[in-house]
Amino acid sequence: MPSGSKKLLRFAQNWIINTVAVLLAVIILRDHVTYADKSAPRLVQAENLLVVSLLLGILNAFVRPILMVLALPLLIFTLGLFMFVINALLLSLLTLLLPFFHITGQSGNFSFGYAFLGALIIWIISGALNLLTGNTRVSFQRRGPPKDRKDLFLLF
Repeated sequence: MPSGSKKLLRFAQNWIINTVAVLLAVIILRDHVTYADKSAPRLVQAENLLVVSLLLGILNAFVRPILMVLALPLLIFTLGLFMFVINALLLSLLTLLLPFFHITGQSGNFSFGYAFLGALIIWIISGALNLLTGNTRVSFQRRGPPKDRKDLFLLF
């Protein structure tokens, strides 16, 4: 398969995984994260979901590295946990860019807490789906026990 086809296939697979993750986050946080009116036709809801997941992927590809460089001291100080805040900021940015995407709290106003929860849910689900589909950068290989006693000492 040509490298261009592989890249396109990987992009499509990432987009599908991102779409499923956003959909499940919206279902779990149903009254707080929405991407369309409940009265909107299903086709419009599906289009909005695809746009949200595509734009989130684009933000992750282009804006996230910039935010990571700017927040590098905080990332080091928190041992990488500030990444969750960056993910929540990117999800919050979607509410500014897309008029049909909303993250609201109990009062009906924007809620960073629910953006944080939504980003956490999307991270967990997309990580699990990437692991299941083999679309991850981390790989695990199982090796058998050492065959010779000399090999055992090489491990230590």
